[in-house]
Amino acid sequence: MYRALLFLILASVLVPQVSAEQPNVIYILLDDAGYGDLSCYGQKKFATPNIDRLATEGIRFTDHYSGSTVCAPTRCSLMTGLHTGHCFVRGNREVKPEGQSPMPADIVTIPRLLHQAGYTTGMFGKWGLGAPGSTSDPMQHFDSFYGYNCQREAHNFYPDHLWKNDQRVELDGNTYSHDLIIQNAFDFIRTNKKGPFFCYMSVTIPHAAMQVPEDSMAEFRKKFAQFEGTIGKYAGPDVNNPVAGFAGMMTRLDQQVGQLLALLKELDIDDNTLVMLSSDNGPHKEGGHQPDFFDSNGPLRGYKRDLYEGGIRAPLLARWPGKLKAGSVSHLISAHWDMLPTFCELAGAKTPEKLDGISIVPTLLGRSDEQPRHEAMYWEFSERGRSQAARIGNWKAVRVNLKQNPDAPIELYDLSKDIGEVHNIADQHPEVVAQLQAVMTREHVDSESFPLF
Repeated sequence: MYRALLFLILASVLVPQVSAEQPNVIYILLDDAGYGDLSCYGQKKFATPNIDRLATEGIRFTDHYSGSTVCAPTRCSLMTGLHTGHCFVRGNREVKPEGQSPMPADIVTIPRLLHQAGYTTGMFGKWGLGAPGSTSDPMQHFDSFYGYNCQREAHNFYPDHLWKNDQRVELDGNTYSHDLIIQNAFDFIRTNKKGPFFCYMSVTIPHAAMQVPEDSMAEFRKKFAQFEGTIGKYAGPDVNNPVAGFAGMMTRLDQQVGQLLALLKELDIDDNTLVMLSSDNGPHKEGGHQPDFFDSNGPLRGYKRDLYEGGIRAPLLARWPGKLKAGSVSHLISAHWDMLPTFCELAGAKTPEKLDGISIVPTLLGRSDEQPRHEAMYWEFSERGRSQAARIGNWKAVRVNLKQNPDAPIELYDLSKDIGEVHNIADQHPEVVAQLQAVMTREHVDSESFPLF
C-alpha cells in the first residue's frame, strides 16, 4: 500500500517553468529543542536574541507540530509531506555499522521537487534517513551534503568523521562538528547567492551529549555553578556541568543565526530569502540535560518520545523581509508535513497529490482568510509501548501502551483550557472521543516495518 501511495505521488509531479520570483529558502531544524527553549517562547535561563529576530521581524507560530516525537520519522514526515500514519519511516530503526532504515529509492521529497523547479539544494547537519550508499543516501536527494548521515553517530559532537557529498571526511576527534556544519552551510549560500537555492540546516544542537567549546561554556559555568561537578555522560567526551553545556550550545547556535542573517544582508539576498526555524521534537533527558530546570517544554506535558504536547508541539519562526508582517503571531494549527506543499507553492512547483500537508503560504503572506485548514491532525509512534494522538480544533486525544493493550482507552483534553493535558475528560464527551477515534482509525495505514498494533 505504501508503494502505491508513493507511486501516486510520483506520478503527479510535473516539471514547472522556473520563475524569476522564486525565493531562496533556508529551513533550520533544531535537534531536541523544546517548545520553551527559545526566549520568544518563554525561555528565562538564557537568551536567544538572534533567533528571536526571526519572530520580531517575521511570524511566530504558537500551534505548530513536529512530524513525530523522535528524529527519523520527523525527518521523513518533513521531507515527504506525509504524517506518521502514512509516511514510510515511523521509528528510529538502526542500520549497522552506520545509518538508519532507508526510504524507498523512488520516494518524492522536498529537495527532489525543488530541484525540478530550478533550485540548487543543499543539506547540512543530520540526515538519519538511510545509510551511506543506500537508496536514500542524502546525495540521492540533494545536490550537496555535509554532515552526519547517521543520527547515532550524531550523538557525539567530536566525531572521527563526517560526510561531504558521498565522501567520508576524516576528522581528528577534537573538532566541534557543529561549527563545520554551519561553515559548510554558509559556503553553500555564498556559492549559490544568485539562487534560487534550498538550504536545509538540520543542526545537531542541542541533542544528546551536552558538548560545546569552552568559549560558549564559561559564562554559564558561573551562572550555573551549582551544577559544577555534575557529569553528563553520553557519546564522546563526558561533560562537566551539562546544564552550562546546554545553555552554551543554544547560545552558540543563536550567535550563528545572527551570522546567517548578516550573511544574507552582505550578499544582498536578504529580501529574497525565507528563513524558517523549528525543532524535530520535544526536549530530551539524555547526557545530563535537565529540561525541567530550563522549563524546556514550557507549559506542556511530556518530553521526547511522548505524543503529549511536550513531545510534539514545536516552535516555528518565519522571516522574509518585505513579504511577512513583522511581529506577527499565528495560531494556525500546522505541522512539519505542511512544509513540502508550502515550499512547492513558493517555488512555483507542482504540488504532488495525496499529501497530508497543506500549504501555509496564505498565512505567511498575511492572507489568513484564504488559508486552508486541517480537518484533523494525526500522529503515531511505533516505539516506547506504541501510541497514537489526534487533534480536532482544541480537542486532543492520546492513546498509550498499544503494544500491551491494542484497545487502550482514549484520553481526551481540551487544549483551550488545559494546554498541560492534566485533566482527562473523555468520560464527559463521548461524542468527541468517537470523532477522534474515527480519525485514528482512518489515518492509520498498517506498516510491516513499523507496526503499531
